[in-house]
Amino acid sequence: MSKPKKPTPETRDHYKFFSEVQTRWEDNDIYGHINNAVYYSYFDSAVNAYLIANDALNIHEGDEIGLVVESGCQYFSEIAYPQKIDIGLRVGHLGNSSVRYELALFVPGAETAAAQGFFTHVYVDRASRRPQALSLNLRNALEALLLEVADS
Repeated sequence: MSKPKKPTPETRDHYKFFSEVQTRWEDNDIYGHINNAVYYSYFDSAVNAYLIANDALNIHEGDEIGLVVESGCQYFSEIAYPQKIDIGLRVGHLGNSSVRYELALFVPGAETAAAQGFFTHVYVDRASRRPQALSLNLRNALEALLLEVADS
């Protein structure tokens, strides 16, 4: 049985949209760096900021909402308060009712990610919680972030 390939941090040019977040005092854990659970809140905030800014998601009254069905994160170097972070965002896969968001956290001036992760949303009807096809506005916003795969 072979060992899985060790992940390596990606560079900024692999991401299509960036947002900035200021770490908060409460984000640090007892070990003096940002707690791993906080990374997921950064990811979620970056995705929703993009969707809201592009009129792709009405968080209060829209018929469709995204439910997380899978997530993961790889950590390469520590981030600590007080520090600003650039969050890179792209779409790795776009389905009929689902999307895989891929994100990376970069400290200012760094070209490689301190952490990178993903989560998959399945979009459902707010009332029934049943999967539904992505709306046109949402699909258009997500297509703009699709990861371009190099020709083999």
